[in-house]
Amino acid sequence: MYSISSSPANTMWPQNVEIKNGPPIARPRSFHRPPFKVVFQTPQQGKLIPPSSLSRSTGSPQGSSTVPEKPTNPTNALVSFLTTLANKLITSPPLHPSVDPKFVLTGNFSPVDEMPPTECLVVKGEIPRSLNGVYIRNGPNPQHQPRGPYHLFEGDGMLHSVMLSQGRATFCSRYVKTYKYKLERDTGSPMIPNFFSGFYGLRDLCPGVVALGRAMTGQISLTQGMGVANTSLNFLRNTLFAMVENDLPYAIRITREGDIEMVGRHDFDGRAPVNMTSHPKMDEETGEVFAFRCFPVVPYLTYFRFDSNGYKEKDVPIFSINSPTFVHDFGITEQYAIFPDTALEMAPMKMIAFRGMPVRCRPSKVPRVGIINRYATSDSEMRWFEVPGFNALHIIKAWEDDQSGITIVATNMLKIENFFHNLDKVHFSLEKLRIDMKTGETTRTVLSKRSLEFGSTNPSYAGKKNRYVYTAVGPQGPKMSGVVKIDLELGCEVAFRSYGDGCFGGEVMFARRDAGDEVELDEDDGFVVSYVHNERENETRFVVMDAKSPTLDIVAAVKLPGRVPYGFHGIFLGEKELQMM
Repeated sequence: MYSISSSPANTMWPQNVEIKNGPPIARPRSFHRPPFKVVFQTPQQGKLIPPSSLSRSTGSPQGSSTVPEKPTNPTNALVSFLTTLANKLITSPPLHPSVDPKFVLTGNFSPVDEMPPTECLVVKGEIPRSLNGVYIRNGPNPQHQPRGPYHLFEGDGMLHSVMLSQGRATFCSRYVKTYKYKLERDTGSPMIPNFFSGFYGLRDLCPGVVALGRAMTGQISLTQGMGVANTSLNFLRNTLFAMVENDLPYAIRITREGDIEMVGRHDFDGRAPVNMTSHPKMDEETGEVFAFRCFPVVPYLTYFRFDSNGYKEKDVPIFSINSPTFVHDFGITEQYAIFPDTALEMAPMKMIAFRGMPVRCRPSKVPRVGIINRYATSDSEMRWFEVPGFNALHIIKAWEDDQSGITIVATNMLKIENFFHNLDKVHFSLEKLRIDMKTGETTRTVLSKRSLEFGSTNPSYAGKKNRYVYTAVGPQGPKMSGVVKIDLELGCEVAFRSYGDGCFGGEVMFARRDAGDEVELDEDDGFVVSYVHNERENETRFVVMDAKSPTLDIVAAVKLPGRVPYGFHGIFLGEKELQMM
């Protein structure tokens, strides 16, 4: 029996997880080993969520973008034959490089295999004894070679972790075992089309028709979710979740040996919707969790929260958003929730009309920022402020000041029309926006001339004013060339480190120094960590930098036994958080 939560008995967050041995299952790229089954019991009504298998497969650290297919049943073989025949007989226009797997899945974007916990070699410096815990990062890693269009945002989620303990490091890579992943693992080939990548001709539509037929005949259960859980990781009420915004969260746990085990898809006792943001926010002082969901039909945005016992409160539909805005992130302060209304919108009819991805950019739209009391019960409490040219993707920080103002630190997408197909042409301007709640006046300050994305702060200051932000430097997310430290009081960068020629990392994460509860630390007393890949040597390292240093000195570099593809968001959990799981 494994207990993954110490929440009260009336919470709707996962508590009791029973792990049992099951029969051997044949898997591609792995040896045979008894898997685990999970019985996921929710405490409110004692219902059992359908068991979900936990894979323990291993493979080559370098990996491959193709997987040997295992034998399939006659129905799947017939579907595969018909799909192949359609691909040969039906022509489609050439794919844009941003959705052509021959271009997307190259270099360090190509997939890798799972890897069990493996001890690593420290090749530079020493891992600080005051840095204990686990760093985990999420990202796309398609299980099978895509058939048809494939955008980077679509790959199956894979988690890469480094556990740190007393100067030693253990690396592990595991897929998030979503329903889609397990369905395609068991059939040995793709079954769910890449809807987000879009349809560009009749040939692209064929997999969608086949998937619909399978759903109608019961071969696919749409109620179990079609997400890939490849975007972020969040530690909410003593539970670690892998998340994507078109599905519900998947609970996972970290073993003492450094392995990553899947618990299951969490539906909050049936009270959560079919999807939610991949960037929920938790108030560490109150234990409350705030979230939202986007949808292509009215209401386009719905705000909701979970109280300190994990109970989901009533939805608050935001009807004052009158177009299908694509909202990726939001912010919270001690009193408010903050939503950006950008020029990016959902447009499913584009896909149906063979015009590509089901999203669009409307440059003529004037961006707005919406501010609502975080305990609001209706949209009537929402206030909107027009901020021309401010298309915020990630809200890194937000806080209230003593003069009835709210300050927001966010990345602003310049040349936003290139976001989905020409990401290298987008400049991410890190800006500080202040909104005067009395007068409605807005003031913007650009904090650096560089293109900056994937930022983090000391998590102790969630929802409160702080001074420092650590963020990755372009050229192109999620492939980043360095890291900077921004001083929000001075309004400029105060430290910078380049990874060097041919070396690229991703999101940078601040990790607090472990000095005990009785010691009061400075805000920047800790470390900045990230994965850095050397494209010339085809080698990935886990890098630990001194957050106080004006040059962000590297205090330790760990050579990883497997390559880590460029990915999205991560998290660092200290020893205390791991003990709570």
